[in-house]
Amino acid sequence: MRFATVAALSAALLSFPTPGGAAAQQQPGTERHCARTDMPRVPGAEHQKAACLEELTTAGTVGTGHTDPADWAGLTPEKLPTPSGVPGVQIDGYFPDTSATNTNNGWGHDAQFVLRLPARWNGGLVVSGAPGNREQYANDRAIGDWALKRGYAFAATDKGNTGAAFHRDGRTPGDAVVEWNQRVTQLTRAARATVAHHYRQPPSRTLATGMSNGGYLVRWQLENHPELYDGGVDWEGTLWRAGGEPPGLLTFLPPALRHYPAYAAGGPEGEKARKVMHKAGFPKGSEFLWPYFHKNYWDLTQRVYREEMDPGFDGATEAGTPFCAPGDPDGPPCDADYEYEDRPEEVRRAVAKTGLTGRIGKPLITLHGTLDTLLPIGEDSDVYARMVRDSGRGELFRYYRVEDGNHVDSLADTYPGRLRPLTPCHRSAFTSLERWLDDGVQPPRSRTVPRPEGASQAELLRSCPLKK
Repeated sequence: MRFATVAALSAALLSFPTPGGAAAQQQPGTERHCARTDMPRVPGAEHQKAACLEELTTAGTVGTGHTDPADWAGLTPEKLPTPSGVPGVQIDGYFPDTSATNTNNGWGHDAQFVLRLPARWNGGLVVSGAPGNREQYANDRAIGDWALKRGYAFAATDKGNTGAAFHRDGRTPGDAVVEWNQRVTQLTRAARATVAHHYRQPPSRTLATGMSNGGYLVRWQLENHPELYDGGVDWEGTLWRAGGEPPGLLTFLPPALRHYPAYAAGGPEGEKARKVMHKAGFPKGSEFLWPYFHKNYWDLTQRVYREEMDPGFDGATEAGTPFCAPGDPDGPPCDADYEYEDRPEEVRRAVAKTGLTGRIGKPLITLHGTLDTLLPIGEDSDVYARMVRDSGRGELFRYYRVEDGNHVDSLADTYPGRLRPLTPCHRSAFTSLERWLDDGVQPPRSRTVPRPEGASQAELLRSCPLKK
């Protein structure tokens, strides 16, 4: 997708959403899809509204106001096909919460969710949390449309807080991220009960999937609540580690902020800076992406997530000073100078509250692009894969390193000769998980998935075989 504005460019997976206001209203002429069903109540919801729709995918919901395109802007390639022909019931609502950053539906209330119940149901349920700090419709194009077309019920949550100031939620550092996990668990339980009531039988399968922060949520759920799921697909999940061990975000972003300006300036110092950034984890060959990520992602991401875990670093200043100059002893504390290892124990306690262990209890497939320049693969999913193996859960795990994949899938449109979209790879992983659960067919062994030589961008958008 070609971005029209810098604001659209900056709707980062790990940063912030563009506010929206989708309205869930009754669509005329669709009552026949609900003629034999009563509108189910979502257990625990403080408020909800339901509608019978001729079309549950974005082919219809954009026009009827039952999604918000701003929530998913920039997350998928422009030419990603939009499936259609999925009538059913949509329920929008929210659970009790004390924060109010989400303006969708005109509610001004967090812990919003969407639940879609297709008329032709395959017996399964897919649950997802929003990437970055976006809202509940953020996965509609990348995941929801495809899952609904396959007959799954689909549920998604805003995770309980949204926007670049999400760190204001909660009483102590780390609480906002802790709530993300709680909200996914809450929605999964409620969605399973709602599905059972609506279809008169419980779901035969419940799968968790999500990208970026949503991928982190999949990992956490399969570690902590495996009884709720049959398996999951993690799409470049963020890595927070148990025990307060160094979290990738707060260790590789400060060097990027410190050294990128020297790299951009060129010359001998620029070459030294390049090597430092490679050492920090940014892949060789990803340099063409660095200007974009420096401008739109690295600074904001570092500041807001550091504020969530370590608000004391810069005292009364909230979320740091944008693009501050490092090494200024007379200036305010600068996130480019941040050193996690030097921070007090209370910071490690905040990180530990959100941490992962690798001890998954159900099958998990992880995929990650080798040219990810927001969550570098060597500092994120490579590490998590080791954690899973070290915990003795390797038989439940597959890991696919996708050559030339990047964290922002729409950038494949901007650099068609250099990047490949990951959306088809997610779908391949998802169908491999289905076969694993249905027939016991083992997915391909963990491996690096090469970019097919000579493949066009159209071919890459259609297919991503995981096996040799």
